[in-house]
Amino acid sequence: MKFKSLVFPLLLIALAAVPVLLARGRESNSNALRRVIIYTPHNEQIRSEFARGFAEWHLRKFGEDAEVIWNTPGGTSEIRRILDANAQAALRENRPIGGNADLVFGGGSYEYGQLKLEIRVGDGADARSGRILQAPSFDDAYLTEIYGANTIGDNTLYDIDHYWFGVALSGFGIVYNRDILKDLGVPEPRIWADLTDARLAGSVTLVNPAQSGSVTTALEAIIQRLGWEQGWQIIRRMSANARSVASSAPKVPLDVSAGDSAAGPCIDFYGRYQAQAIATAGDPDRLGYVDPLGQTVIDPDPVALLSNAPNRETAERFIRFALSDDGQALWQFRVNAQVGALNGPVEFELRRMPVRRDFIAKYHSQFMDDVDPFTLASAVKDPDKNARSFIAPLFSAMCADRRDELAAAWKAIYTHPAYPHDIIFVTAANVDDDELTSMLLAFDAMPIVTGPENVRYEMSTREGRASIKEGYLKGKWKSANLWPEGATPIDELRRHFGSFFHEQYSRIMHTREAA
Repeated sequence: MKFKSLVFPLLLIALAAVPVLLARGRESNSNALRRVIIYTPHNEQIRSEFARGFAEWHLRKFGEDAEVIWNTPGGTSEIRRILDANAQAALRENRPIGGNADLVFGGGSYEYGQLKLEIRVGDGADARSGRILQAPSFDDAYLTEIYGANTIGDNTLYDIDHYWFGVALSGFGIVYNRDILKDLGVPEPRIWADLTDARLAGSVTLVNPAQSGSVTTALEAIIQRLGWEQGWQIIRRMSANARSVASSAPKVPLDVSAGDSAAGPCIDFYGRYQAQAIATAGDPDRLGYVDPLGQTVIDPDPVALLSNAPNRETAERFIRFALSDDGQALWQFRVNAQVGALNGPVEFELRRMPVRRDFIAKYHSQFMDDVDPFTLASAVKDPDKNARSFIAPLFSAMCADRRDELAAAWKAIYTHPAYPHDIIFVTAANVDDDELTSMLLAFDAMPIVTGPENVRYEMSTREGRASIKEGYLKGKWKSANLWPEGATPIDELRRHFGSFFHEQYSRIMHTREAA
């Protein structure tokens, strides 16, 4: 068991060393060439345009050639795990953190908030600490010039301690296939609840939030803006309608455009880009994308400097490029567009929202998409600060770990004779039949967690979630022997949630079978 527990961290550490080894292998060929080594979840199109754009900008501004070396091990969550494993190994071995790469570029702001946190290993005199990220030498005057006010909705555009900087903005919405929807007799979706339509059973693609920070942010937006109860009712029905649960966000628009599913939650630029690709291929009406009005979040897509970056000066220059007019133009200008001294992308139209207010105000008429993210963004009036922590374990337990059970229970509900098919989003409040009511209540129930001294805490209440987070996720109940030796609290919580949902789904099936 000890050997197996070491294998994954060692693999992560090995992956962390790959880009710097590749860079060193090229040194003999071109010692004068500046390099920057970047971890990124970004797709090939973004990587291609930013590598070329940075090289041109750097040569023009500094008179030196520069290249980007990309390391793409997976989504932002996977990248964070690699960097965390590498940092902990360095601290245990009393080495400096980092030294293998220069930047992390792309992903949601939440992941960067986690990357920013101090890491500690050991106890007492053996304790050591450090950070994965390092603040670059940017002063407040420069950042104010770039960003203006450091707000969008209820988010910041850059970290107040200067550990990360938003370079683009991401929204979250629904990508859909008009042909498939027409065949199913389902109207085009406009809000999240439209994906709960029982006619979509087996026709929705989702992504597991345990493997994607951006998807976690999308689901959190549903919960924060519609409330915990209704938000999870929608997520559970979307999940029950799922044809598949993918491990990466780009899979959703690919499935939908291929006709493998009818719709799915999607990061805005993935949806827009895929719709454009299908239109360019000769089918302009097949794919659509919509931001659910008042039900989404606008999140910064950051870049951050890694501690002990081997090419720090070039790395800081890359950040400045990404925030310059030249870098911002790549997100929304058309291919080969020339607007004054600015050039658009050469090969790929990226369809992303720039982060700078002044750039949007000046060049909005040149954008491919008539979108102003600062008018779309809105603050949540009463945010639940503990909601996000439970999205991954709850989703895994209710859906990803038992998709067949969930789908069967949902089918038993929507095929019930009393199910009101004239309503898209059906809850217990919409039906009069006692049997169907009990099935829907069981379907939407939330677990209860037993804490020390057999005190019960309800996931359905804010107070309960706050206590469970403190006890399990922050380790306050570690001494109460609530989870087995060697088990992690999050895994035990997921196991407990899974047992609860299994019982609920079984109860629904037994109710229907007994009728």
